[in-house]
Amino acid sequence: MYRVDPKQALLDHAASQREATELSPQAEAIIAAPVEPTISGAVVVGIAQVVEALLLAILGYGIYEFYVELGQPAFYIPVILASCLLANVLFNAARTHRIGAYRTILTQIGRVLAAWTLVMVVLAVGIFFLKASDLFSRVWLASWFFGGAVLLVVYRMALRALVMVWTRQGRLRRRTAIVGGGSDAEILIEQIRASASNDITMLGLFDDRIDDRSPDSVAGVPKLGKVADLIEFARRTTVDLVIVSMPLSAEKRVLDMLTQLWVLPVDIRLSAHMSKLKFTNKAYSYVGDIAVFDMADRPISDWNLVFKWVFDKVVALTALVLLSPVMIATAIAIKLESKGPVFFMQQRHGFNNELINIYKFRSMRSDMLDSGAAKLVTRGDQRVTRVGKFIRKTSIDELPQLFNVLKGELSIVGPRPHALQAKADNKLYYDAVEGYFARHRVKPGMTGWAQINGWRGETDTIDKIMQRVNHDLYYIEHWSILFDLYIVMMTPVRLLNFENAY
Repeated sequence: MYRVDPKQALLDHAASQREATELSPQAEAIIAAPVEPTISGAVVVGIAQVVEALLLAILGYGIYEFYVELGQPAFYIPVILASCLLANVLFNAARTHRIGAYRTILTQIGRVLAAWTLVMVVLAVGIFFLKASDLFSRVWLASWFFGGAVLLVVYRMALRALVMVWTRQGRLRRRTAIVGGGSDAEILIEQIRASASNDITMLGLFDDRIDDRSPDSVAGVPKLGKVADLIEFARRTTVDLVIVSMPLSAEKRVLDMLTQLWVLPVDIRLSAHMSKLKFTNKAYSYVGDIAVFDMADRPISDWNLVFKWVFDKVVALTALVLLSPVMIATAIAIKLESKGPVFFMQQRHGFNNELINIYKFRSMRSDMLDSGAAKLVTRGDQRVTRVGKFIRKTSIDELPQLFNVLKGELSIVGPRPHALQAKADNKLYYDAVEGYFARHRVKPGMTGWAQINGWRGETDTIDKIMQRVNHDLYYIEHWSILFDLYIVMMTPVRLLNFENAY
């Protein structure tokens, strides 16, 4: 997978992220059109496997309970579980657990029944050679075989019907932009239509060339703008996949394009259809039948997105229960000390630069609130109340953001969301640090890798905000649930360091 060097990219590119881009009317029309929420194919496949295995196991045990004399579960239960595991392995080996396979009828059913038959043959042969025929009922074995075959056919047909509905709705299709134009892009588009039309929705082309090599429309797909326009486009509408139609020999063009696009939370693939070099199959991944090179991946996707969602909700709910006395006491203290609301709401950049409103306990005097954080809070700042000084040092003022987590706007762990007008050395953060918006490829968090490494509080110098961004990028590149858990466990310890927290 291609990886951009964060430090180099910070020095190389920022203007395209900062400047407002005027998009073409065609691009604006696509943005304005309603978008159906998509479903991860990997998640669908995973759930389908679990449900199928459970149904086979329940059927096998149900036949045992109905027909076989009780008192032998020690033999039957392990055999049922092992058989279901073997069935799942063989179904995957036969390539039947794929979205494309779910759409077929004869191919899918034939392979599934062949694999199920092989499972029963292995089971029967194993019972014979282990001389365990006295322990297992032949009626049970035959009933499970035939009943399982019927179950698999019914289940697979129901699964196919569901997948076909989602396909027609576009919920299993990845919204795709193509970088490049001309005859090479035309070949790629035709290949997509021939082998991946059910999996890909082509939005348009983006190409920096403005000569005859890059016409306004290629194979019926419109050119929506330049590569820099794709950044703004992807921030205003859903883009799941970017396929680059450039030859490997155009190294400078490819690298320039990747340096611009790496800030987006999308999968980036380089089409191999233009390469004369031939690699082993392991070097490629595939979009339909089209061989591509993986250049960049969304930091958190598919099952990882599910795991992080569950982690966020469980931790947020637990924290709200445990910390509710602290939050109630803080609200009372704020009310007793000064007039004004208990909570303070502030706009910040969220995932993919989306604007969100985050909640905080009010720590400033109500007549001196700075909703845009145009002026950083410094030591002895007269705007901060006595209660405010304490809750800012201990980060208690951030606890209402647990509600943002439950709303899905924040994660427990991620790059901290900064105020829109926050400055370092009198420069806005995104002016001071090139490539700053790359930290928004994941949801912002209540705590993060930068915070537990001492980079919290005042950021009055460019070096401090650079350190924050570098730590945020490290977190994004190395994310895991265990990494999140470690950061959560270390956060209370690091909060004891009040340096730079005013």
